[in-house]
Amino acid sequence: MALVVQKYGGSSVATIENIQKIAERIIRTYNSGNDVVVVVSAMSGETNRLIAMTRELCGPSCGRDYDLVVSTGEQVSLGLLAMSMTALGYNARSYLGWQLPITTDSNHANAGINKVNPGKILADLKKGAIVVIAGFQGIDAKGTITTLGRGGADTSAVAIADAIKADVCEIYTDYEGLYSADPAICKEARKIRRISYDEMLEFASLGSQVLQTRSLELAKRCNVAIHVRSSFSEHTGTLVTKEDEEMEGILVTGIVYDKSEAKIAVIGVPDKPGIAAQILTALSDAAIPVDMIVQNAGQGGLADITFSVKKSDLPQAAVITNQIAGNLQAKEVVSDENISKVSIVGLGMRSHTGVAAKMFSALAFNNINIQMISTSDIKIAVAIEEKYTELAVRVLHEAFCVPNPAAVPAGSTH
Repeated sequence: MALVVQKYGGSSVATIENIQKIAERIIRTYNSGNDVVVVVSAMSGETNRLIAMTRELCGPSCGRDYDLVVSTGEQVSLGLLAMSMTALGYNARSYLGWQLPITTDSNHANAGINKVNPGKILADLKKGAIVVIAGFQGIDAKGTITTLGRGGADTSAVAIADAIKADVCEIYTDYEGLYSADPAICKEARKIRRISYDEMLEFASLGSQVLQTRSLELAKRCNVAIHVRSSFSEHTGTLVTKEDEEMEGILVTGIVYDKSEAKIAVIGVPDKPGIAAQILTALSDAAIPVDMIVQNAGQGGLADITFSVKKSDLPQAAVITNQIAGNLQAKEVVSDENISKVSIVGLGMRSHTGVAAKMFSALAFNNINIQMISTSDIKIAVAIEEKYTELAVRVLHEAFCVPNPAAVPAGSTH
């Protein structure tokens, strides 16, 4: 017998038919002798619909009433899933976040979890019930409903798994797990069996949509094992857990890309301390995150500063940068939306040399020019021209990941 937390996302509960299939899957897990706690998201598209209505009425700053409205999506899917299991003859106990309670801070629309009270969950499990909980929501010290931000149901599931000391937290998504590259681009891509928290955090920050970053940070801090699985197959997925010697022996675990970035270059600014800080501070004050940064010292006491932002932030970032550049008497500001970021990730980089040289040589051999570089001890990311993205992924996968002992063929049940 195991104590299992299962989290189902919006596509998993998008229709009544899907909900009934998920109910049957949960019951199979229960009938295998496991105690089961389920965390559920709103039906696919429902949260977007609710957010759109709040924005129409009050713009981006709706405060506590925003959370009151947006949290209702999970209440619907929660009730329907519990009803489905009850109709099949099983004892399903449903709870909204405030009923447990899941207590949070008062940062509306992006609250952080302070504590999950496990008392009601554990009591119901002892009675043989299947416990179903609304993700994405909680309650603050003032008794006000809060929401955890987009993807917050993943964080709810991990926090609940930690509170009840579950053996595993299964996150059910549209994916069968994490792959060594995008299978739609690279036919040799293989499903990764096990991956460390740090590697998975890098994948998430570099463009992978499999898991939410906050949930991974919490899982690492609390040592909660996450099993990423598909809602639509019985195949084993990817286990996200603490690193071990086997993981450390693999040079590169996978390749990930992100086409959502754009580049801004400020040409000919004074080459002296504080210039880059002026530009980046102005962007930070506007809540625009900056990713890659390159500064090149030129001639005549001038320098060029290049950085990347999200494409969605480019219009505002360009206006701010042009204003600062004008004050600095820069020669020119150039924006480019036609870039992408391609990265390699692996624990083995910590103890092996020559990884960057091998990566850059593989790209150069295929005439792919590197525009910017960003590194950590377990990743190397490069900005390239967007039209070369798929080629770069295939080239790097061939260079580093074939064969990959941490991976299994796509579709495998192992």
